[in-house]
Amino acid sequence: MTSDLQTTLAGQAALKGAGVHAGVDAHLVLKPAGADTGIVFSRTFADQAPRRIAVSRQSVQATDLATVLGDRSGALVATVEHVLAALSGLGVDNAEVEIDGPEVPILDGSAAQIVAAVDSVGIAPLSGRRKYLKVLKPVRVENGASFGELSPYDAGCRLEVEIEFDHHAIGRQRFAGTLSPGVFRRELAPARTFGFLRDVERLRGAGYALGASLDNTVCLDADGVMNAEGLRFSDEFVRHKALDAVGDLALAGLPLLARYRSFRGGHKLNFQVVDALLADRSAFAVVEAPARTRREAAELSVGGSVGAPVLAYAPER
Repeated sequence: MTSDLQTTLAGQAALKGAGVHAGVDAHLVLKPAGADTGIVFSRTFADQAPRRIAVSRQSVQATDLATVLGDRSGALVATVEHVLAALSGLGVDNAEVEIDGPEVPILDGSAAQIVAAVDSVGIAPLSGRRKYLKVLKPVRVENGASFGELSPYDAGCRLEVEIEFDHHAIGRQRFAGTLSPGVFRRELAPARTFGFLRDVERLRGAGYALGASLDNTVCLDADGVMNAEGLRFSDEFVRHKALDAVGDLALAGLPLLARYRSFRGGHKLNFQVVDALLADRSAFAVVEAPARTRREAAELSVGGSVGAPVLAYAPER
């Protein structure tokens, strides 16, 4: 289901904590922003003016173990995928994300606390019409046995994410669903990041996972899940991969009307698919949902549907 009006936050919400990789504390403040702003990170410093980074294909600096944004000077904010997933999953089109450190806090390893922060202030409509990226033809990227593909789908953003790990606690898992705020809150937001004990020494030697612990990461050893509380879902691993995909797909800059399928994917593959889509102007169009009449708005408020979006501008052929 689509909405015709852009949205922003109805107030400011603050979070703080350490980053999972750098292990450095940071304060993060989610702020309202005007129509057509999009999601913008504002990195603050003690000794210089803030630097703003609009979320876009061009702002992506790295996607190896996390999604890192920056500008020509280099990386400025790392591990942005959970906050992007929460804003996108809840339908927030415009917001400023102010942060005073190099990495978004990992919190409990999921997006649940970010969702709670957004819910604490609420979401407000704006006067601008919402725009979408409508996928017109399949766009596929393959990396060995892994693949990611965006294809046409008019009823919102459909996720079909499949993973496969050679570990008895994971094996092969699949998540499928059409994204909505309710689906995101219930099915994806609580799913935590995960990793393997065998990789910890190597990652920390390379400067990663310095802030990782059993408080923010589901860790697996040869016997299984090490966390005393166990899993939040029996398939929490694939749900977290789907959560990450929501955040990485937000790098397109607009909500998608598309089906996203991936197998054995991650941040790098997710972004490669977004990059391939935006590089082919025949593969997408920017569309707007039509303005509703009062009757249609009333029907929507009690569960009615909205007509299909209309073309805002066509792709170059």
